[in-house]
Amino acid sequence: MEPTATAPADPPPAAEVPAPEAQGGLTRAPQEQTGHGPAGGHHVFELPRVTAMLAHALPRFLEGVIAPVAVFYAALMLLGLNGALVAAVAWVYGGIVYRYVRGHPVSGMLLLAAVGVTVRAGLAAATHSAVIYFLQPTLGTLCVSLAFLASVPLGKPLAMKLAKDMAPIPDAFYKHARVHQFFLRISLLWSAVLLANVGVSLWMLFNESISMYLWIRTGIVTGLGAIGIALSVWGFKRLVRRMNREPAPSAPVPSAPVPSTPA
Repeated sequence: MEPTATAPADPPPAAEVPAPEAQGGLTRAPQEQTGHGPAGGHHVFELPRVTAMLAHALPRFLEGVIAPVAVFYAALMLLGLNGALVAAVAWVYGGIVYRYVRGHPVSGMLLLAAVGVTVRAGLAAATHSAVIYFLQPTLGTLCVSLAFLASVPLGKPLAMKLAKDMAPIPDAFYKHARVHQFFLRISLLWSAVLLANVGVSLWMLFNESISMYLWIRTGIVTGLGAIGIALSVWGFKRLVRRMNREPAPSAPVPSAPVPSTPA
């Protein structure tokens, strides 16, 4: 007895693919769309809006750059050099206490910054020279600039390492040759930006008054940093657009075995 023919069942509805989150970030293309397995390197990126990044960075810029200069300058005018040094140290430790009281995490970088400010203030007070206080971070900036520069001929761009620490981007993206070349260029860019920062700082520190150094130098360095950030973000967005337009390599189709002919 032959089995009764039945109509084929309707295929199950395709699972909906959630859209990438609005705030930007990294999303992985589904395997059905890309043809890649978990080891593939095809990813879809959506960067945050510039306004969102500015809103995130502006409070930190005011807290970490503008406010310390304003505190130091006001204390220098009212209390003299020693009072300004005490105010600078109090500002950093006050920030740590504020975060602790509010239940916010205190990062290791902030603790290291507090130790560095304490040492700088102690040396400046011992030598009675504000130049010593500002010279030390400038020399540190010079070392960072040279580190960016040295990483290029070594083929291990420092900018890439920093990006890995700050952004949740999979390693497959960084292994692309075009991405590696991009971060080599960005490392050269930031080496030049930081070296210009050092040149401006040293010239103003030894040729201008402390008040001129505080405000004019801060403005110039901020402008240089903004240019470096703008070029980095523009270059990265351009790179991501190119990477996203690249077609995903299709999975290899196994070839049928060729039957051997008898001799």
